Amino acid sequence: MTEVTAFLYQDDYLKYQFGPSHPFKPIREKDTLDLLRELGVFNGKAEHRLPRPAAKEDLLSVHTRDYVEYVQRMCAEGRGYLDYGDTPAAHGLYEGSLAVVGGSLLGAKLIMEGEVDHAFNPGGGLHHARADRASGFCVFNDIAVAIRFLQRRYGLKRIAVIDIDGHHGDGTQDIFYEEPILTISTHRRGIFPGTGYIDEVGKGAGHGFAVNIPLPEATFHDAYLYAFQEVVPPLVKAYDPELIISQFGVDGHYLDPLVGLALTTATYAEVSQILHDLAHRYAQGRLLVVGGGGYNQRTVAKCWTIMFATISHALPEASQQRYEELFDSEVRFRDERVLDEVKDTVQRLKDVVFPLHGLTA
Repeated sequence: MTEVTAFLYQDDYLKYQFGPSHPFKPIREKDTLDLLRELGVFNGKAEHRLPRPAAKEDLLSVHTRDYVEYVQRMCAEGRGYLDYGDTPAAHGLYEGSLAVVGGSLLGAKLIMEGEVDHAFNPGGGLHHARADRASGFCVFNDIAVAIRFLQRRYGLKRIAVIDIDGHHGDGTQDIFYEEPILTISTHRRGIFPGTGYIDEVGKGAGHGFAVNIPLPEATFHDAYLYAFQEVVPPLVKAYDPELIISQFGVDGHYLDPLVGLALTTATYAEVSQILHDLAHRYAQGRLLVVGGGGYNQRTVAKCWTIMFATISHALPEASQQRYEELFDSEVRFRDERVLDEVKDTVQRLKDVVFPLHGLTA
C-alpha cells in the first residue's frame, strides 16, 4: 500500500453551478482545498491531483445518448431545466459536469493502479442522476460511471457504495437495482426524493443488494452511529468488496438548511474512521470518497476537511490545534424517542435484509 490519499480538484468544477440564487455552491469544494492547504496536509501523505474531464463515451457507459445530447444542447442554450424544476440548465454546466465526473474516474484509476490508497473528489457524489434524466442538482451520476469504468477496465465485481447523504441515493440505487452491487444509503425519510424505504431491496441478481436506512427527523450523533454500526460493517464484511465508494454528502449536519437531521462534525469524523477501517479490513485499503449534499458553505468545508484528514492521516502535528477548532463546540442533541425509533428501524431492516446475506437479524 502507498499510504497516500489524493484530493481531486480543478477549477472547472466551479462551472458546475446553477446560478447565484441556487443552494448548490461549488465554491465549497475550493474552500475545502484551501482549508486543507492551510493545515499543511499536502506533505507527501496527501497529494492534490488535477483531473481531466470525462469523455462523452464515459458518460454513455451509464447514460443514454439522447439524454447526454439533451444536456449538452440545453446547457449551450443556457435556459430551461434539466429536470422538473430543481436543476437548471446553465452555460458551462455541461463542461463542469464532465470535469467532476473526470475526478471520480481519476480517483478510481489512481487507486486501482496503486498510486494512492484513497481518493476524494469533492465535486462528485451526484447520486440522484438516473440513466436518462437529471434530478436533485445532479446531472450525470459520477458514481455509476466510475463503477462501470472499474468493471470494464479492471474486472471488479464486488463494489460497495456507502451513501451517507441526507437524501436517498435513488439514482445510484436505480442504475444497479438488478445487479449485485451493494448500495447502502442512510438518509432522512420522507423528504426528496421520496424513496429509500426498507422494502426497496433490489431485483433479480440484485435482490438483497439495495439497502436503505431511512432515519427520522432530528436523528442525532449517537442514534446515527448506532444505525451505521449495526448495519454497515456486518453487510460489508459479508459482501467482501474489492473497493468501497462512499458518497459523503454532509447535509445531515444540524446547521444545514435542507435536511433536518442533527449530525455534528464529530459524527462525520467517526464515520470517516469507520469507512477507513472497513476499506483496510475488507477492500485492500481501496476507498474512493465523493462529495454530495451540503448547503451551509462553511460547514461543508469543515466536515470534508475533517473527513480528509481522518482518512489520509496527513495532518501535521503543528496544525492539530487549528484542526480541533473545526469541530462543533459541545453541540449535543438527544431525544430518546428518536433513538427508540432508529432502533426500531434498524431491527426491521435487519429482519428484511440480513437473512439475504446469511446474517442473523
